[in-house]
Order: sequence, then structure tokens, then C-alpha cells
Amino acid sequence: MRIGLYPGTFDPVTLGHLDIIRRAASLVDRLVIGVAINRDKGPLFSLDERVAMLRAECLSIERETGVEIIAHPFENLLIDCARDVGAGVIIRGLRAVADFEYEFQMVGMNRRLDDGIETVFLMAEAEHQAIASKLVKEIARLGGDVGPFVTPAVQHALEERFGPPHRSKAAQ
Repeated sequence: MRIGLYPGTFDPVTLGHLDIIRRAASLVDRLVIGVAINRDKGPLFSLDERVAMLRAECLSIERETGVEIIAHPFENLLIDCARDVGAGVIIRGLRAVADFEYEFQMVGMNRRLDDGIETVFLMAEAEHQAIASKLVKEIARLGGDVGPFVTPAVQHALEERFGPPHRSKAAQ
């Protein structure tokens, strides 16, 4: 069985993440979504909320692909998480060259820690390349419409935190 691990904080999960999840599911028999417990990032949503969002959003992808998708919290080294879940491949999404430079360093370190686990990069589709969770949260916090970047359920969760979007005076 081919098991892949797609790690991230998913705070919140975006359409870009879901695009990578859908495409990664075509490469493996089981896809584990590693939900990082990263206290340094100060997540907006709790770990339980992020895991629940991912589980809900991945149900349709599981039905479409027939691939088992599991949301798995982790706080240890990525390579240790991969070993824990039996993953032979780590899947990383790339949006831009800056992502590649960071990921290139990570792959080198991970290969030194365990050269039996490969890393596969998937480029985000063009319409999702600008989407970043950090920017989505900022748009929501400032009253902008995050609908083009997240699912309706995630948009609702953001609106519960920050309130509904408001129209700018220029748009009126």
C-alpha cells in the first residue's frame, strides 16, 4: 500500500490545499494529512477545529477518488511523523520559487534523517497559486470576502471569528 503524508498547519484549509489533496490522492492508496501543532505560528483555529475542517472538506475527495484520507495531528519532526504513519512519500505543495527554496532545504535535511522517504512536489494550479492561509486570515480580519479562496464551510468559520465581509466604499 502506498501511503503519502501531506503536512501543514491548515489554518485554515484553503482551496489551494484541497487542490493539492485531490491531486495527491491520485498518487497514493492512503493519504495522511499531517496537521501540524505549531505553537510558534499562533494558529487562529484550534487543532481540533483544523482537524475537523479537514475531515469535513476531504469527505467528497475520498468519495471521488476512493482513497482513504486521514487527518493526523503531529508535533514531532516531519520525518518522524512520516515513519509513524508508514508514509513512503511526503507530498508538498508549491506556489512560487520562494516555496521551492525553503522546501529544497527541507528535503535535504529529511533525506539525511531517512533516505527511504521520498518527497514529491506538486505545483498549485494557477488559480490557487496566490492563496495562502496567512493572507486569507488577514483578508477575513479586515472584512474582505474570502469566498474565492476557501469553501463555504471554511468561510463561515472565518466569519464566526471576524464577522461577515463588508463592502468597501469604492465598491459601493
